[in-house]
Amino acid sequence: MDPIDSSRLPQILECLLFVAAEPVSADRIAGLLNRETPEIEAALEAFRHGYGENGGLQVVHIAGGYQLRTRPEYASVVEAYLKPAAQRLSSQALETLAIIAYRQPVTVPEIDSLRGVSSGGVVKTLFDRKLIREVGRKDVPGRPILYETTEAFLTLLGLSELAELPRLEEAGDGTGTETAELVV
Repeated sequence: MDPIDSSRLPQILECLLFVAAEPVSADRIAGLLNRETPEIEAALEAFRHGYGENGGLQVVHIAGGYQLRTRPEYASVVEAYLKPAAQRLSSQALETLAIIAYRQPVTVPEIDSLRGVSSGGVVKTLFDRKLIREVGRKDVPGRPILYETTEAFLTLLGLSELAELPRLEEAGDGTGTETAELVV
């Protein structure tokens, strides 16, 4: 790296703190910039005290390092912005989730057999959304993965335990015309 002009040190610190996911120590920055730690500590403290007093961000000294953070008074707006939009589950995902809930632990080949179509992609989606989890392997040739529902599944449905699921006879009239919408 090229030698750093001391007049550019505040801008460099801002860039480093902006991209850092965790607090950054003065030692780490000193090593990166080939500078002495006391010089970097002094620059960080000066930067912290003079940074954006009227802005939405602040520099904080936390956990042995420095971090660029949202000012507390703006945290709720940022949190609302970063909250992912609710995602709806497709009818295929709902069907697969119901099979897993009522037959657990169950394998993908068993789900495929009940649905009559390949369910691997739907199972991956449910797994990625943490609605199901792997609980082992079935002791049959090929040793397929066994899946069951998670606490997130119960929370999503507002249930304390699986025993609160409606009995299959109560779930619908069996015509397949019931509709459901589940937002994750």
